[in-house]
Amino acid sequence: MLLVSVNWLRELVDLTLSPEELAHTLTVAGFEVESINDLSRLADGVVVGKVVDCQPHPNADKLRVCQVDLGQEETANIVCGASNVRSDIFVPVATKGTYLPAIDLKIKSSKLRGVRSEGMICSLSELGLAKESEGIKILSGENLQPGADIRPLLGLDDVILEVSSTANRADGLSMVGIAREVAALTGASLRLPSVSIPDIAQKQGLKIQISDSQACPAYFGTVVEGLKISPSPEWLQWRLQGAGVRPINNVVDVTNYILLEWGQPLHAFDRDRLQDTVGSKDLTIGVRLAQKQESLTTLDGQERSLLPENLLITANDQPVALAGVMGGEQTEVHETTENILLEAALFDPVAIRRSSRCQSLRTEASARYERGVNQAELETASARAVELLVELAQGTPANRDFADTRPDQDNWSRSIELRLKRVHQVLGAVKQGELTAADVERILTALNCQLTPTTADTWKVQVPPYRYRDLEREIDLIEEIGRLYGYDNFCNTLPAKTEPGYLPLNIQLQRKLRQAFLGVGLTEVVHYSLTKPDTGEIVLNNPLLSEYSALRTNLIDGLITAFAYNQSQGNGALNAFEIGRIFRRQEDKLAESDAIAGIMGGDFFSQGRWTNGGKNQPMTWFEAKGILTSVFTSLGIEVEYQADRQDERFHPGRTASLWLAGENLGIFGQLHPQLRNAKDLPDAVYLFQLSLAVLEAKISKEGNMIPVFANFSTYPAVERDLAFFAPTEITVAELEQTMKQAGSKLLTAVELFDQYQGENVPQGERSLAFSLSYRAQDRTLTEQEIEPVHQKIRQALEQKFPLTLRS
Repeated sequence: MLLVSVNWLRELVDLTLSPEELAHTLTVAGFEVESINDLSRLADGVVVGKVVDCQPHPNADKLRVCQVDLGQEETANIVCGASNVRSDIFVPVATKGTYLPAIDLKIKSSKLRGVRSEGMICSLSELGLAKESEGIKILSGENLQPGADIRPLLGLDDVILEVSSTANRADGLSMVGIAREVAALTGASLRLPSVSIPDIAQKQGLKIQISDSQACPAYFGTVVEGLKISPSPEWLQWRLQGAGVRPINNVVDVTNYILLEWGQPLHAFDRDRLQDTVGSKDLTIGVRLAQKQESLTTLDGQERSLLPENLLITANDQPVALAGVMGGEQTEVHETTENILLEAALFDPVAIRRSSRCQSLRTEASARYERGVNQAELETASARAVELLVELAQGTPANRDFADTRPDQDNWSRSIELRLKRVHQVLGAVKQGELTAADVERILTALNCQLTPTTADTWKVQVPPYRYRDLEREIDLIEEIGRLYGYDNFCNTLPAKTEPGYLPLNIQLQRKLRQAFLGVGLTEVVHYSLTKPDTGEIVLNNPLLSEYSALRTNLIDGLITAFAYNQSQGNGALNAFEIGRIFRRQEDKLAESDAIAGIMGGDFFSQGRWTNGGKNQPMTWFEAKGILTSVFTSLGIEVEYQADRQDERFHPGRTASLWLAGENLGIFGQLHPQLRNAKDLPDAVYLFQLSLAVLEAKISKEGNMIPVFANFSTYPAVERDLAFFAPTEITVAELEQTMKQAGSKLLTAVELFDQYQGENVPQGERSLAFSLSYRAQDRTLTEQEIEPVHQKIRQALEQKFPLTLRS
């Protein structure tokens, strides 16, 4: 964000637009103007007054009664409490009826201790130009006329635009950059400050030595001697204040001024303090990364423990500044400074971003370095600063050294091929006429690009150095053409054929699953994808927090933690599900997938403990399985359960892997007793985790997302029982699957209703009894239709399993 002074901008470009028109033009072109601040309202009604006479107040020791000439026939009688008021001075006076927004005060005629007062002599704080003022503002200068408007004399005849630029437009953080943009948008002439680079001798006593040329491609150090520290001239203070920068002294203000004007951060070291710090007259300025146990007290007065990510400016290898971020307190410019070392450097954006971030310190300098500073105008900005130091502080350039590893000037720009056909293809038709080759050349030339025709309607475009980081490809040039030509000049066109919107299958599936699990009484929860590092997690190289420095590999661990926390807070059992993304290592790569998991426990179905004698009834394995099965039924899929012992978090005898059409769908089972005791959870807690990809593949193949209506049969079902002895290793799921495969469409349901082991049952076997339901849609079944099917099921069981049928 940059605060742009319209008056300053008018010195750089021939601007005829009003502030409102300028704001609209910049916003449409991509530089959003967030606010327009008219400074003139701060002193609307304030005029120049001359104190003709000043006498003590008859009823108050600290007040003065002043006769003030306001350019009218009679002088105004004004009571003033400032200690510096006296006769024969020019002051700002708020006349009757004036409103001062800085102090929210409307001036009225009143009596102070019995003496009439017809206005107020103002201080800078009362005009919004300072936070605090010791006394009234005494005007200086020639040809001051009583009654004249005060605003031009205090820089209040200005308008400030708050302009924000996108991250790729580093040039938008300088007045020169904005001026170039306005010139390109309006066709106005550009008048940048003329700078002549001085020829400064390179002498002994100063040496620039850069150990990391990638982090610091260029560093220029200039010694300026004989400086006279004093307040900056008013024009410089006004410009800094308009940009939100507090004036300090003429040397520091010059470095801040160049930052605003050219977007090039500079830093001034007190040369003598540098020499005292290192204990030598000979200075070797370096740039390197911080080492262990190093510290530095920065200009904000904080002592900072340096980290290996911090890029430092060193003097004889001693840290004196955080490179590109903030200088050191020990070498700052102060009131008695006479000689300085002026730093002008380029730093790698990534290095500055890391250094600034690890110290939680962001400054105007670091904000510009992070976006990328214009490397082609480094010497220009440095020379401009030296000129101002000579002019405003009577300094003398005495010595200079530099280290420069930048590429040759020929490589500071790039050439991009641009095709007019591609411009038309991307931008489309214009409302009136057409976008011609002449328009393209005019727009890009206004941006200081150099165009060389190669073929018909094709150019080789040379990009200016200050847009090197922004204009990289042909599409970037096309964007500039559309931006400056005006997006509102292009036709609004819709696709020739539109299609109704729809949700992707995976989103439909997630919504259907969400509704199904909510329907069976589970609550949806959401956890971070980041978790604490453990043996199996994927650890991040650059985590934000150490507590969340790994990617989760499953959803179950998070649900167990949430269940335990909920229980510890006295909220009872958490019966919940979560849909989220999990991560895993797949050979040498990382993979990710979506999953759904849930946790159930406690007295899930009870409506009150009075029904069971005041005791909680733990959930059974079959109750938990029934909840999950009801969800599968709503999706129209049949899932096979197979015993599983692989996951150590689950009970080894009460865990099943889930299979859908031969593919592993997930896992379901009871939490292991040891883990349950460690977490202090209820007696029975059940968990599941399913793969959304397997569900999606099965459902999309069979088209189960769209429900199909089917009439219920109006004819009664005929039930037959089937009982037999079966070895215990044969699962009920296998038996049910065989019955359903052997039964025809007449077999509509198979249900186990009895299981027994003990007396009169062979060793190693169990007695099972099933109820088989037969039903037809169009008739009542007869015995002759049911018996063949029932016998076929019996035969299939006998052939596949070692059973002993009892009925």
